[in-house]
Amino acid sequence: MPPIKDAVLLLLDVGPSMHSVLPEIEKACSLLVEKKMIYSKSDEVGIVLFGAEDTDNELTTEIGGYQHVVVLKKIKVVDGDIVEALQQLPRGTTDGDFLDAVIIGMDMLIKKFDQTIKGKKRLCLITNAKCPIKEPDEGTKEEQVTIIAKQLTAHGMKMESIIFRGKLGQDANREIMDENDRLLNIFSKETSTRLLYLENPISLFGALKTRNITLVTIFRGDLEIRPNLSIKVMVYKKTAQEKFPTLKKYSNKAPPNDQYAKHELKTDYEHKSCEDRDKVLPPHQRIKGYAYGPQIVPISSAHWDAFKFKPEKGVKLLGFTDSSNVFRHHYMKDVCVFLPQPGNTRAMLAVSALARAMKEKDKVAILRCVWRKGQSNAIIGVLTPNLSDKENIPDSFYLNVLPFAEDVREFQFPSFSNFPASWQPNEQQLEAAANLIKTLDLAPHGQEEVLLPDFTTNPVLERFYRFLELKSKDPDVAVPPIDETLKKITEPDADLLLQNKSVIDSFCRSFELKGQPLKKSRRLWGGKRSSTNDEPANVIEKASVEVEKIGDLTPAQDFEALISRRDSPNWVVKAIDEMKNKIFDLVEDSHEGDNYPKALECLVVLRKGCILVQEPKQFNDFLKHICKFCRENRLHSFCQYLASKDLTLISKTEAVDSDVTDEEARCFLVKSEPKVE
Repeated sequence: MPPIKDAVLLLLDVGPSMHSVLPEIEKACSLLVEKKMIYSKSDEVGIVLFGAEDTDNELTTEIGGYQHVVVLKKIKVVDGDIVEALQQLPRGTTDGDFLDAVIIGMDMLIKKFDQTIKGKKRLCLITNAKCPIKEPDEGTKEEQVTIIAKQLTAHGMKMESIIFRGKLGQDANREIMDENDRLLNIFSKETSTRLLYLENPISLFGALKTRNITLVTIFRGDLEIRPNLSIKVMVYKKTAQEKFPTLKKYSNKAPPNDQYAKHELKTDYEHKSCEDRDKVLPPHQRIKGYAYGPQIVPISSAHWDAFKFKPEKGVKLLGFTDSSNVFRHHYMKDVCVFLPQPGNTRAMLAVSALARAMKEKDKVAILRCVWRKGQSNAIIGVLTPNLSDKENIPDSFYLNVLPFAEDVREFQFPSFSNFPASWQPNEQQLEAAANLIKTLDLAPHGQEEVLLPDFTTNPVLERFYRFLELKSKDPDVAVPPIDETLKKITEPDADLLLQNKSVIDSFCRSFELKGQPLKKSRRLWGGKRSSTNDEPANVIEKASVEVEKIGDLTPAQDFEALISRRDSPNWVVKAIDEMKNKIFDLVEDSHEGDNYPKALECLVVLRKGCILVQEPKQFNDFLKHICKFCRENRLHSFCQYLASKDLTLISKTEAVDSDVTDEEARCFLVKSEPKVE
């Protein structure tokens, strides 16, 4: 028999006061077993119901009492029967006594497992703790609970309690709930386990830990402050992305009657010569090549090993900086926690002193980390102090990996402060946005925060586990729709949106979007194009084919498309340069001013684009240059045309980087144009 890693006994309250949340309890508990069948096949699970209509347990038969407690499933290795039982829990008719259920659960674990059996033995209590506990025959309830808690500890058992209260009605008895809370706190302190209070059914999926991750250090050693000063620490991963379970390839070639067949599939690869397709190349005749321009540069494994960066294992302090100098959006990868070496008093004191000093000075530390020998890269991370508010938990640090220059993606966007006043939000719009944020707050004052990371399960993974369980029963089953409970994680709360409909409508009215007609070109007889305005479209809408240069047909639209591309910063420079050349061509090739309107259109979009990308000097210098060019080449009519259309330089009011005042911008074309006698 394989060793038992974890034995869980679920103590579920099925009394009348729990009927409204039993569907969520059924889903969460069945999910617990489904995940154990994937990751921990040797774990064992049992089910005890209290508040039930019937009574079925061994203690009632042996010594009497313990009414309305039913052992639905005895402790056994996880299988499909337990999943089915959890998906159809019976509804009870009597208020449940959770203390009776705890005693019966402890008795079952003692009888099932001897103390010599290694593994975790725990009770998981799910109730609302609203019903009274009967008086003991001797002593007080607190004394009775203390004795039970010590017995749990003596037998190597732990008990975690999940109390689901929801919104309390007027019929809730506060005195009973306060008394039950005191009793549950005793269990929590004596057994050093969790006691959670939930208000939202969604939180139940995350509160019930469905998978136990073994804590493994990624580094044990010294946090080196100086060559002669170091602190003994242990580093663990605090967060890590949970991925889909590995789907293995399955072979059906094994005999159907062979119960020991593994159905494994082995894959072999062969490398063959391009010249001779039948010749298989052995490993010593193969070499990796890397593209370098038009050629492929071969690099042997010996060269690659010699080239590899082989830093020395260790964690070294590089220095300290203000916490404001490290931006949250620079955090990369998973979070690690630095803990002092267990049992090392000097290390605990050193970590605590350093963490509290950094917190007081609002500083963070920059570290260079190489977790293991032979690691081919070193990371730079920021160490943030984490002060503990509990006596039995030491102070620690959190480490976040920082990017190198090659890892940073820079996207420059203009600030609202650089836009004209007419483009900036007014007071009414700011107030509407503030009201929207306030009404859709997920952490309202005095209430439990919704979608807390610790209690919010991944809906994609949960749906996969559920489908895998259905597929195990029926290979042809269709993919079910997403569960309503999981839908509350991926979609906004419909009740919350309905309650704040007036605020949302006010926000929408304040930022009303209007469509703008987009000229549509049509090919007519003779090869010319005609423009129509009969189809409205969004002005930001672009053609499906990306524009590579500014053409002769629609230069203004091509410029907007180029300047809005974000796959390379070179597009902005290219768009501005090509638009300048296009405007010059239009002015030079103009006959009696026939190209002036199109040149003006190009100047307007160039001016707007230079404001957006914060390049006012580019436009101002170009406008001065083209006006000078027109005066020198007897094209005064174009300057007069621009003056009549009120086209000016970009002033400081429109772009903070401009060195032109409002007065200079307004008088530019008036002064530059000489009087004609």
